[in-house]
Amino acid sequence: MYREGNRLARVVTLDEMSRYINKNFDNSLQLLTESSLQSYLPFTFVSYSSKDSEYLPYVLKILVNHGANPYIDKGDQRLPSPPSSKTAEVLKDTIKKSKKMVVFVTSNSKDSKWIPWELGLGDGMKTKEHIVIFPSAEKSYETEWLEQEYLGLYKRIVYGKLQNYDNDVWMVYDSESNTGIELSRWLIS
Repeated sequence: MYREGNRLARVVTLDEMSRYINKNFDNSLQLLTESSLQSYLPFTFVSYSSKDSEYLPYVLKILVNHGANPYIDKGDQRLPSPPSSKTAEVLKDTIKKSKKMVVFVTSNSKDSKWIPWELGLGDGMKTKEHIVIFPSAEKSYETEWLEQEYLGLYKRIVYGKLQNYDNDVWMVYDSESNTGIELSRWLIS
């Protein structure tokens, strides 16, 4: 079980992400280049604000370490520059074909034009069980904003204690039922 009040599980901070990326710089760059659409399925669509691109390697590493084949738009040769209706068409098709959807959210997400659109598409094409948010904030206890507007509809990826596990784990937490499932298990479900 996840218990936010006792801080047994928590949101990872942006500073923790930055420290990891700086320490593992070469691996971080490699993850970014390998995460455009792969020829194999299933894959996990990752939605994010371009203002948070610097933190993507951390998110991708967590997902890859738990068995995901993440897709990000960065490096996808099918996408025109600058973005156009063709961009929207390609992303819509990619979201439709994805097995899971992870939305990386920070304080920058509220300014993104693409995140609400991508999440809306995912919500319409998938069940709520196949979509999670991966929140990050300046402080791990800053979680009130996760319940605002549509973000509170979705489960979230957090790190900490989970019932029947001896060590802390990455999990998908359901705030409504105060339960969680280990991230690897969620990705294959």
